[in-house]
Amino acid sequence: MRLTVGASIAAMVLPLAAQAQSRKDLEVIQRDLALLQDEVRVLNKRLDEKMKNLEVLIQQSADNSNKVASSVTMLESNLRDKMKEQEKTLVAPIANMGTKVDAMSDELRFVRESVADVNGKLAKLQNQVVDLGNTIKVMQAPPAPPSAGGPATPPPGVSAEALYRDAYRDKLGGKNDIALQQFQDYLRYFPNTDLAPSAQYFVGEIYYLQGAYDAALQSFDAVLERYGDTSSKANDAQLMKGRTLVKLGQKTAAAEEFRALLKRQPTGEYATKARAELKSLGFNVPPTSRTKKK
Repeated sequence: MRLTVGASIAAMVLPLAAQAQSRKDLEVIQRDLALLQDEVRVLNKRLDEKMKNLEVLIQQSADNSNKVASSVTMLESNLRDKMKEQEKTLVAPIANMGTKVDAMSDELRFVRESVADVNGKLAKLQNQVVDLGNTIKVMQAPPAPPSAGGPATPPPGVSAEALYRDAYRDKLGGKNDIALQQFQDYLRYFPNTDLAPSAQYFVGEIYYLQGAYDAALQSFDAVLERYGDTSSKANDAQLMKGRTLVKLGQKTAAAEEFRALLKRQPTGEYATKARAELKSLGFNVPPTSRTKKK
């Protein structure tokens, strides 16, 4: 019986205790929920403030962008207006400048043509001066023939070898005027040496280089006439005599000299040069001689 009463009391007390504990837990939950709600309200408030600040910044940015766009538009408009003004200001002067440039080009073309004409006249005048100078040289310094009474006496200390060597050295060095005088002195003092034909030939060659073709022709003739066809410079003299006649406009006479050279030298270097000269003049070239087989 006692056990039954005790069990009954326990069955009544335990639910009451459980209810009391649940109520405490609920109060804790409600308190935590209230705190959470307060925090949510604070966060919402801060978020609203942030959003308002952001909206203000966005509006400011939009206003600044509109101002910039307006400034750019105004700048473009001003620039366009200024370009139109500049175009109006510059078009007419540029057109006038183009007309002036065209006129100057015509004048410059006329000046160039005039200068070319003057240069042509100067070139002709220079050629005439050169021809006159060559004529004077021929008159003043004709080829020196051996004297009738024998060679002149050379100055003391002048030898044939030294005089020819100095003349040839000056000729190689381009000192043609000095070499010409030395070769002529050599012919005057030593007309009968083995080097006399060469000295006479070089006199003609220097005259030829200077354009004194009449004097050159006389010198080459002197080589052939005084020293004969067998001299050391006979072939060179006859070849250069033909070339000199070409310069003097005597092509037929020149061809005769080239043919004479071919007759004397039918093969070899001089024959090749003579055939080339005849071909350049438009004359028939004799066939190359060939040795007949036995």
